[in-house]
Amino acid sequence: MTAQIIDGQAIAARIRADIAVQVAALKQARGITPGLAAVLVGENPASQTYVRMKRKACDEAGIASFGYTLPVETTQAELDALIDELNAREDVHGILVQLPLPPQLDEQRVLTAIKLEKDVDGFHPLNIGRLAMKGPDPLFVPATPAGVIRLLEETGVQFSGAYAVVLGRSNIVGMPAAMLLLKRDCTVTIAHSRTPDLPAVARQADILIAAVGRPLMVKADWVKPGATVIDVGTTRIDDPAAPKGSRIAGDVDFEAVKEIAGAITPVPKGVGPMTIAMLLNNTLTAALRG
Repeated sequence: MTAQIIDGQAIAARIRADIAVQVAALKQARGITPGLAAVLVGENPASQTYVRMKRKACDEAGIASFGYTLPVETTQAELDALIDELNAREDVHGILVQLPLPPQLDEQRVLTAIKLEKDVDGFHPLNIGRLAMKGPDPLFVPATPAGVIRLLEETGVQFSGAYAVVLGRSNIVGMPAAMLLLKRDCTVTIAHSRTPDLPAVARQADILIAAVGRPLMVKADWVKPGATVIDVGTTRIDDPAAPKGSRIAGDVDFEAVKEIAGAITPVPKGVGPMTIAMLLNNTLTAALRG
């Protein structure tokens, strides 16, 4: 049996097209153009590429994009001042500060400084805290975990009663994804490098989410036959057969696992496009609330 390939690129394109329609309607009805400000400190090549992709996606959806690239030696006071300025601007509905930050900057201080109503990345401690609680929902859910859940929904996964395993416990993907699955009545295990017999734990999962950043780690014998596998990993690896001598690989050994799983995301064109789509959706939501 070959797995259903979950086409994140096609699903994201559909979401972005719908966002563009809603943005146009908001402009016409209320004269409001959603605005997203992206702050990049330093010259991390991966971060630079990601910010460029976000700006391009904003342009295509009709969302105003404001980019700020600061030198790597930027001080905490300088970054704080910029965030204060963006918090006060009425044309900026969403603010994201690209992580990681240089070591002299306090990541938690920065995330807390962003106005809660503009925290479209969903990393403000109050948004994360609400995500972990029964009752109040966060104003925004982090984009990548939200994209993971949307892909599962689009695939027709039955959440209630399912056993889900999340490989990885990062604040950006693993922990929020686990909390979102709990809210949908899954039984959830968060597994990591200290988990005994990791393959055996993964093999129990009806829903397996790999978000550890170790290329091709998840092998076929880690996967329960028929499981839904979501691969969040993106790592560049050497590949003499590739045109540039390297390629992007996920955490899952795709070619082997697709013969076992019921459904699986590829890398690229799986989770990646969903992250930007859900960020745009959060920005639109912020503008609608404003």
